Amino acid sequence: MELPIAVRDALQAASRNQGTPLFEIVEVADAANTLRMVPLEDYDGKLQVICRRGDMLDVNRLNKLLGRDLRVISRRELRRIRERLDVQLIPALPSLTGWPTLVDEAVEHLDSVALAYAPGGPQVEIPIEAFRQLTADARRLPVTTSIDAIHVNLSEPQRDREQLHSALERFTNLRIRQRLEDTLELPPLPETAQRIIHLRVNPNAVMSDLVDIVESDPSLAAQVVSWASSSFYAAAGQVRSVHDAVSRVLGFELVMNLAMGLSLGRTLKPPEDEPDGYIGYWQQAIWQAQAAGVLSAMMRRGERPSFGLAYLGGLLHNFGYLLLNQVFPPHFRLVCRTLEANACLDSSVIEHHILGITREQIGAQLMENWGMPDEVVVALRNQKNPDFDGEHAVYAQLLYLGRLLLIERGIDLGPPAPLEPALYERLGLDPDRVAGQFDELVANRDSIMAMAGMMQQS
Repeated sequence: MELPIAVRDALQAASRNQGTPLFEIVEVADAANTLRMVPLEDYDGKLQVICRRGDMLDVNRLNKLLGRDLRVISRRELRRIRERLDVQLIPALPSLTGWPTLVDEAVEHLDSVALAYAPGGPQVEIPIEAFRQLTADARRLPVTTSIDAIHVNLSEPQRDREQLHSALERFTNLRIRQRLEDTLELPPLPETAQRIIHLRVNPNAVMSDLVDIVESDPSLAAQVVSWASSSFYAAAGQVRSVHDAVSRVLGFELVMNLAMGLSLGRTLKPPEDEPDGYIGYWQQAIWQAQAAGVLSAMMRRGERPSFGLAYLGGLLHNFGYLLLNQVFPPHFRLVCRTLEANACLDSSVIEHHILGITREQIGAQLMENWGMPDEVVVALRNQKNPDFDGEHAVYAQLLYLGRLLLIERGIDLGPPAPLEPALYERLGLDPDRVAGQFDELVANRDSIMAMAGMMQQS
């Protein structure tokens, strides 16, 4: 990839000033010495922070040290800057924007630094002494935490309740009670959800039982009919009733899990303050549900998990996000600002650092307390742990794989990560066939967005 003109000119100008070449192009991506530029602003103006790519910029610490209220600049302005410089990533060169600059002290320990201008592409490598000269006017402060020092609990669910109680005691005035939903001051499990749980375990349940439950909730009934009428399902003829939607278009299991997901989702309001650059709760829910459904349907017949439970796991995968907002409101705002400043890091790292608990942990704990199916609890708790191989692991693996495949195709669900071929083998999936199905799924983006919109308005 050719070095963008603006970057080349800035480096050549610096080389002329120094009287010696400062840089070379290296064919390496995301090395340990790769730097990133984080452009921030508040009422007092703009500031760009330079830190190592693998470190977490601690926005709270930064603001306390500077006495400011900085947050990442808007996506629109960031896009304008990238377009002007003809880069996909803003290299850590202060002269490109001319803004006041702060360099994290951890950068000083490197022998050389690498500047990235496109994800996964070649980088510009500069000796540390030359970089110090380029950033001579910048302040140096300790404003990051190494992610190696943040130990997210991915594999010890037996410690979840202890960690949750610790977080509640540190950040809230809530008194620990025997029932988790009472401690969190949440509404009780909705009646519709309770009836569906009972229906799920009833071996004699028939379609009319489900239709009765859905029709007893007018907004849910309207939702199911609208869903079945959507262009995504392309039903032949008009869908006139819940019975029609269940029997002719959606099917018993899908309607049961849609009703469950919608009923639970309505117990908590989506946050008013969300991290810029991440899609909303219901969009994430629908994307992950559809992805899990596609993958489960492609598995070998004898090894295929329940489509309905895989879909329900996708619908509820982010329920813990709503819980964090409900339980830790002031600190949730800090989580949002830190996510914006560290888009290259997974949300679990940031949540654990700030709160001591992740959305996956708190979501799974509540689902277990509410008596949700074990498959769903396991899926929520282990969806970011590709090495989990306990009972019902397939449901967690479907969420993990589906999420990365969607991110790969531009859906804003978090940072990209490499996909191990072993995961396809474990699930008995053909990577080429899966890629084709996901290309088709993402090509239906408008329909997915419409479906999410229906859920959000209900």
